Amino acid sequence: MPRPAMLYYDDEDGDGSPDSVGFIEEDHPLQLHGNRELAAQAVKLLQVPSRPGDASFASSTTDMDVPIYVRGPSSRSTGNRSLNGRLLFAIIASAFGSAFQHGYNTGVVNAPQALIEKWISGVISGRNDGKPTDQTQVTLIWAIAVSIFCVGGMVGGLSTGFVAEKFGRKGGLLVANALVILSAALQGVSKMYSSYELIIIGRFIIGINSGLNAGLTPMYLAEISPMNLRGSVGTVYQLVVTISILISQILGLDYILGTADLWPILLALIIAPAIFMFATLPFCPESPKYTLINKKKDIEAERGLQWLRGTIEVHDEMDEMRAENEAMKVIPRVTLREMLSNPMLKTPLGISVMIMLCQQLSGINAVMFFSTKIFNMAGMSNDGAKYATLGMGTLNVIMTLISLFLVELTGRKTLLMIGFSSMFVVTVMLTIALMFVNVSSIVSGLAVVLVMAFVIAFAVGPGSIPWFLVSELFNSSARPLATSIAVGVNWTANFVVGLGFLPLQEMLQSNVFLIFVVLLALFVLYVYKKVPETKNKTLEEIQMGFRQESYK
Repeated sequence: MPRPAMLYYDDEDGDGSPDSVGFIEEDHPLQLHGNRELAAQAVKLLQVPSRPGDASFASSTTDMDVPIYVRGPSSRSTGNRSLNGRLLFAIIASAFGSAFQHGYNTGVVNAPQALIEKWISGVISGRNDGKPTDQTQVTLIWAIAVSIFCVGGMVGGLSTGFVAEKFGRKGGLLVANALVILSAALQGVSKMYSSYELIIIGRFIIGINSGLNAGLTPMYLAEISPMNLRGSVGTVYQLVVTISILISQILGLDYILGTADLWPILLALIIAPAIFMFATLPFCPESPKYTLINKKKDIEAERGLQWLRGTIEVHDEMDEMRAENEAMKVIPRVTLREMLSNPMLKTPLGISVMIMLCQQLSGINAVMFFSTKIFNMAGMSNDGAKYATLGMGTLNVIMTLISLFLVELTGRKTLLMIGFSSMFVVTVMLTIALMFVNVSSIVSGLAVVLVMAFVIAFAVGPGSIPWFLVSELFNSSARPLATSIAVGVNWTANFVVGLGFLPLQEMLQSNVFLIFVVLLALFVLYVYKKVPETKNKTLEEIQMGFRQESYK
């Protein structure tokens, strides 16, 4: 006969009434061998809203009933932490060496395109005994070389979960970083060996690296950051991406490395941040959550957290992680089937995937592509348009830097709403302006201003938040798989947009932006209705919201 249930409650606000109350059967594994403190923490982590007539709930991830009744807030304060030198070192070591590859290899092929296409034509002609080269063949080869980066990104993104579980967050970044050395070598010697195939292979490999980085880095940053800095630290990934895109544009100028002799060096420069990561990241600890929950090394996890916080006073954070660890012991490993069927996991996964799609289908790539043409329409010379594009990249960096501070002041959902709403308004105005851009110099000037405004709106929130939001919506057991799916979708959408935009632009001309007007309107509505605010919320509070949704 089962022993009576035990009652656990907490009264953090000191008003004499329980803030949260839970009942767990005496012989249930969550009793944790009589440790009442940890059992009470597990109650708070797993609690669900009470419903009339319900005595218990059966989790879809376990067959065991856990009778828990909630009567109030359950968050347990872990205290606010300030940024210290060691945490800053870990952020720079992980983000610079990884996000740099993502941004740099996205933008590096734009400036030297004509030079490399001419070289490809010469290589093909040389292989055919000097016969004239079909330009269509050259264009196809170049298109493959550019787009294969996104294909590699898809492969890397979908592999994030496996790599994160097998090697850890920090360990996975170091393993992925080895791919950079191979890619840099292949692209650097491509001209020497007259082989455009080496560029294609090299960009595929660096694409895999970038796909892995896009999942592993935000995951690592989220797990090493204190709760009050989680959003700001998560934004660092996108900040480095924008900085590296700008650097690639500057280095690609025809009087720096964008020359017929130096473009192989331009492609091979990716080795510099790889060396930086190998020289710095090994000195940083692995994610304490991964060390505790996956590796089962409590003392090592506490030492890592102490190193990151610069203090030995980490008891509250360690207790939160231990509670999560103990609660997960009664939950089977999260599988793809579980991820897609369990309402507690399916809902945040849907949000993560949709936010990634919102980012890629927002029209940012279309505006970037159209920017040079719009600048030319405004009467700028080719050189003037080139420098205006650099100015746009600089603006993107500045606004992403500003969003790093705004994200903790206003919140994630608020910035997404502001960003997508502003992009919608700007896109409507830009579509109208492009209809009359050749009629009036004032309208053409307005079009330039609108392009800049679009970039600002994107950088405020939609550019950075999707990368780390997925890490805030899942616990440690589900986070790697969810990140794999979300990042894989992001890279796939990136590839589809890159492949499909040119044909659409040829058919619709400037009216192509009408597509993005409709999409942005839908995105604003979706964010307003579905995306939760995660600012200053613990994992248990965020997941409690999903439980409440699933029990409605």
